[in-house]
Amino acid sequence: MKNHILIKGWCRFRMVNLPQFGCLDADLIDRLEQGVRVQRMRRVLRDLPEAGVLVVLTDDPLCPEIVLTRRASRLSSHAGEVAFPGGKRDPEDVSVLVTALRESHEEIGLPPAAVRVVGSLSQVVSQHGFLVTPYLGVISADAELVPNPAELESLFRVPLAFLLDKQQVVLERLCFDGTVAHMPRYDYQGYVIWGLTAYVLVELFNQVLGADLPLQRRPEIL
Repeated sequence: MKNHILIKGWCRFRMVNLPQFGCLDADLIDRLEQGVRVQRMRRVLRDLPEAGVLVVLTDDPLCPEIVLTRRASRLSSHAGEVAFPGGKRDPEDVSVLVTALRESHEEIGLPPAAVRVVGSLSQVVSQHGFLVTPYLGVISADAELVPNPAELESLFRVPLAFLLDKQQVVLERLCFDGTVAHMPRYDYQGYVIWGLTAYVLVELFNQVLGADLPLQRRPEIL
C-alpha cells in the first residue's frame, strides 16, 4: 500500500512538468489504444523460435500504469531481470497471443478474460534468439495480481507519467549479437528497467504518442 501511495503522489507531483502526457490527460489511454490499432507495426522476417509478452496497462484515467515483473534470481535465464509477463511459445499454443495470455495467467494470476487485448506491437529479437511479439492489453486498475513465487521475485506498477518523462530515460551501452548498441534504461524505486523491456516501451510511446524519448534502433532491425 505504501508504494501505491508513493506512485500516486509521484503522478500528481510530476503533472506540472508533463502537460502533454501527464496523469490528468484523460484521453491518454484512448490515444494509446487508437495508435496501436492504426499504426503499422514492424514484423521481423526471421525464422526463429517465438515468444509472446503482454504489455499490461491499467485503465485508471488519472494515473494509468504499466505492470512489470522481476524474475526470480534462481532462474536459469534472465534471473533477477525486470520483464513483461510472458514467455516462449509452446507447441500447443495456437498463436503467440495465446502464449502471452497463458504466461501472464501463470506468472501474475491475470485471467485472459480480464484482459482487453488492443493489438500487437513491433516485434523484436531477444538476446537469446527468440522472436518476441509484444501485445498491449488493458486491465482494470483494481485487478488483484499475485506473482508466482516459482518464477517471480515480485511485480510492480510504473506510472505512464514516469515512463514518458525524458529525464527518466538514459541510453546504456550494450553488446548485442556482436554489435555495440545503446539501449534505453529507467531506474524506478530500486527496479532497473532496461534491455528489451525498456526498448519496447520507449518505441511504443514514440510510435504512438510522439513522445520523442531517446532511442537507438536495435541491431536486428537496422
